[in-house]
Amino acid sequence: MNHDQITSLQLSKVKIPLKFAVSDAKVLTGRQKALEAVDVLVVELTSAQGIAGMGFSYALRYGGDGQYAHAMELAPLLLGEDPNDIGKIWHKLLWAGASVGRSGIAIQAIAAFDTALWDLKAKRAGLSLAKLIGSHHASLPVYNTSGGYLQAPIEEVVEKAQTALAKGIKGIKMKVGQPDVATDLKRVATLRQALGDSVPIMIDANQQWDRVTALRFGRSVEQFNLVWIEEPLNAYDTEGHAALAAALDTPIATGEMLSSMNEQTALIKNRAVDIIQPDAPRLGGVTPFLKLADMAYDHGLAMAPHFVMEIHIHLAACFPSESWVEHIEWLEPLFNEKLEMTDGRMLVPTRPGLGLTLSEEMRARTLANKSFRL
Repeated sequence: MNHDQITSLQLSKVKIPLKFAVSDAKVLTGRQKALEAVDVLVVELTSAQGIAGMGFSYALRYGGDGQYAHAMELAPLLLGEDPNDIGKIWHKLLWAGASVGRSGIAIQAIAAFDTALWDLKAKRAGLSLAKLIGSHHASLPVYNTSGGYLQAPIEEVVEKAQTALAKGIKGIKMKVGQPDVATDLKRVATLRQALGDSVPIMIDANQQWDRVTALRFGRSVEQFNLVWIEEPLNAYDTEGHAALAAALDTPIATGEMLSSMNEQTALIKNRAVDIIQPDAPRLGGVTPFLKLADMAYDHGLAMAPHFVMEIHIHLAACFPSESWVEHIEWLEPLFNEKLEMTDGRMLVPTRPGLGLTLSEEMRARTLANKSFRL
């Protein structure tokens, strides 16, 4: 029997609290509040042949309710569809919400459905998602971000970095971009001195510099041999990122905030980035992510997906060049399984689909859910 159909699905709105609140430069510059929890939209699909798929999207600070509300509108449209027709379903959901656009909450709600469909398809084949798509790598280098936020004094950042390295993580990312540029520079110098010259270090300004500040700071940190400078400018300043990338030896990385293919394509075509950082849940799921990855590779760019290591380890494994995977443990309570790391590398799961099952804690943290059936 080749034809199948989606017979039921369940949506869940989940809130996962962080162990402690974290602050990046957007907080210190007064533009956002500290991050205390992650809102997650979870989609569970079941087909007539008894195959299940799970996918999710997320929001930080605000937007979680909006994602869930739009997903509630879209969910009935999947019932009766053949789950193998992923591209067809993606476009059906996109056009259903045409009046609210092709980015932001609208596209992020679609991402949860799309990822669930890919998970189901890989499980049907008895393959991991990476193997279904076509994997190039069995493991990838991994770096930690969660220990490098700005609310922590530099002594704490150094201590957490050393702990992460001891646990099998290869690189360390630290937040910068606060109002006092001199303090930022001192923190970078202290971290480099503490970890030594051989440890890969990245820095992330979270869009808080203007063009002049970014260029001057970028020149000041050339001496530290950083892997990249992330989001030095407003995420939508393609022209500014292009000029910065051309002026500095240190690679420029950005793209995590862009939730449409047109915005991402502009980065690539304008050579505005050395390392592109797409986020599958923000971009609309696995389907558009794979298109963007092909485009980035064809243009000679490196890739390092943002956050959501549970999905991105599979997608990064399908990128021909080695991609860094970002280790942030915030979503681990959702799942019974944890990703494995060894010798500075994260292992690509070999279990079918994403290789994840939802935990009892996820159920306990569910604030709302809704089931749909044929």
